Amino acid sequence: MSVTVEKRVVPPGSDQHVELAWRLKEHIRESEGLLKQEWGFFSSAYRRSTVYVYITGDDTLVGFAAVRRDGYVLFLAVAPEYRGEGYGERLVATAAENYTTVTCHARATNENALGFYEHLGFERVRRIDNYYEDGGASYYLRLGDHESLRERLSEILGR
Repeated sequence: MSVTVEKRVVPPGSDQHVELAWRLKEHIRESEGLLKQEWGFFSSAYRRSTVYVYITGDDTLVGFAAVRRDGYVLFLAVAPEYRGEGYGERLVATAAENYTTVTCHARATNENALGFYEHLGFERVRRIDNYYEDGGASYYLRLGDHESLRERLSEILGR
């Protein structure tokens, strides 16, 4: 049984799919022990961003990326049951096609996230101690600006 997954774009100012995104983010947070955020912070940042989503026909959120107008990825999440199928890569590739620069932060201890971003060509620009509310450190990451990287991301998108 195959599932149809559709890519959608939620423009800034819209709260379309915000509840689904919150539930997915919270599910991942609880299962992976990530930092808790407040609903108000999340929903406000979501509404100010362009949000790229992959969603099934029965409204199951596969994954999403909330990106500020400067190309900073505020949130990137893929449902655990859909990981390894290229949705995270496609979400980042979409951002790379739409923004001159793509940047983000990743917790210094989150080896999975750091490995994922570095696999896509992100570079660790700097380490920031005490970045998170709990005192945790982060890395500020920037997607490299190499032509071969842009070509690779275009291949991921299937273009």
